[in-house]
Amino acid sequence: MTALRNFVNGQFTDATSGATSAVVDPSTGETYATAPVSGGADVDAALRAADAAFETWRDSTPAERSLALLRFADAIEARADDLVEAESRNTGKPVAMTRTDEVPPLADELRFFAGAARVLEGRSAGEYLADHTSVVRREPVGVCAQVTPWNYPMMMAVWKFAPALAAGNTVVLKPSDTTPVSTLLLAEIAADIFPPGVFNVICGDRDTGRALVGHDIPQMVSITGSVRAGIEVATAAAGKLKRVHLELGGKAPVVVFDDADIGRAAQQIVEAGYYNAGQDCTAATRVLAGPRIAAELTDAVAGLATAVKTAGPDQPDAYYGPLNNPAQLARVAGFVDRAPGHAEIRAGGQRVGDRGFFYAPTVVAGLRQDDEMIQEEVFGPVVTVQRFGSEDEAIGWANGVRYGLAASVWTRDHGRAMRAARRLDFGAVWINTHIPFVSEMPHGGFKHSGHGKDLSVYGFEDYTRIKHVMSYIGL
Repeated sequence: MTALRNFVNGQFTDATSGATSAVVDPSTGETYATAPVSGGADVDAALRAADAAFETWRDSTPAERSLALLRFADAIEARADDLVEAESRNTGKPVAMTRTDEVPPLADELRFFAGAARVLEGRSAGEYLADHTSVVRREPVGVCAQVTPWNYPMMMAVWKFAPALAAGNTVVLKPSDTTPVSTLLLAEIAADIFPPGVFNVICGDRDTGRALVGHDIPQMVSITGSVRAGIEVATAAAGKLKRVHLELGGKAPVVVFDDADIGRAAQQIVEAGYYNAGQDCTAATRVLAGPRIAAELTDAVAGLATAVKTAGPDQPDAYYGPLNNPAQLARVAGFVDRAPGHAEIRAGGQRVGDRGFFYAPTVVAGLRQDDEMIQEEVFGPVVTVQRFGSEDEAIGWANGVRYGLAASVWTRDHGRAMRAARRLDFGAVWINTHIPFVSEMPHGGFKHSGHGKDLSVYGFEDYTRIKHVMSYIGL
């Protein structure tokens, strides 16, 4: 049994109260570690450490911050095996896919923000008033409180702290209570790179998160999580006028027109729909199919789904692992169990095994626009298929949910693709592909999917504030 500890001011420490919670291996359902349940005193200590460290970190040069992030990227690659082991056991993700799909992007994202730290730009100086020169400065915001989810604990941690630290901020980050292991390992690596207090990690539950968000010290709160959590964070932050950065839920439509390559579309729907057990805000789980190809596409997706294997992290032929926790397993199963009479379950629809939290790759056809599975985020390995009648109907249905994170369009018609990309009310639109990310491009949504961007220079600038400096130059 491993006893995890908070990382505050460059050192590992227990929660003041001594309270702990169980960390469960979702592949087995067994407890293998304990994590601190941090209270108000622990949150206060971490934030005060970050506040003290900000006094010097904000004055570090872009070159110094860049070098630190580059060293961090190198260290992540050197500790790749340890990180993969920690992430796979804590989440149940396949080991091989975690090694190839997560570690290289983590290093790349750190190196991107290391470069961005040295090219942060403002508008040029100029004389907009006679005898006065104006300059725009971009400065760090201050101490940033950050909360990360359980679906990509390691990757989301990097998405949060890398731009914040690159801009000269300091960070107190709270991972999900079910997946703290890899984030604390990142903190261990960071201990040899960053000055004490620059990067802090505290574990805990929702009350810990509330104490972090509600504290006076943080000037910015950034969360990746559910809509419920985002609204709660935004409400708490509003009371103290804190800046908020919200990456929340998604319900990504996959709009497949009659002229699309059905085989390729079906293959990518299955790959992007079941990746990470569908526990991805951009997962390809809501298919809208053209009238002439709907039946063929549904058959193709269902056929491919039956060949997808879910199993433990060490199984070489597993495409995805378990759901994160028993509550999530019950939530996903509940959506399928409550399917209306007009729905048709074409694949899956049941739990796999009686050990761990595995759920079969599922395809549900015949659903209507106002059905629960269409309107609400399932966040599991469940792909739905609807048949639309026209381009306008397809776009209307695609936009007809409260989420606005990501979408994809499948067609050989360039004009139609461009029309759809313009009309779709989502922060990212892919054409004839679904789910790839690059460090240089922004990720973030509209509507109930939140606001603010991760990745890219847009995500970097979110962690800065703008100051106008005017100087009198007259005689």
